Amino acid sequence: MVMSIVADPVPLIADANNVIRVGKTRVTLDTLIIAFLEGATAEEIVEQYPSLLLSDVYSVIGYYLRHKIEVDTYLSERQAKADEVRQEAEKRFNPIGIRERLLARRNQQQ
Repeated sequence: MVMSIVADPVPLIADANNVIRVGKTRVTLDTLIIAFLEGATAEEIVEQYPSLLLSDVYSVIGYYLRHKIEVDTYLSERQAKADEVRQEAEKRFNPIGIRERLLARRNQQQ
């Protein structure tokens, strides 16, 4: 028997907001790669995110290792955008003293 070798597509899908997700899950490329960079194995990532398929995780890790510059650029851009959104939120809603304000609001309702 001769085995035919077929290249499977990498299970990465960009959603309407250009967020790249793994397969048909809500798990983002960012989440998977950060877990990998923090030392998690593919099996540990699947344990943490059971909606992922082990084969997809290995495929995405392989893609990352072959396209590190492009993926790192994407991750840096996403982090910069997240920082920008966080700063905007902090300007609008001062995080200092939030615990006290929430406790005071809860006490008023009781």
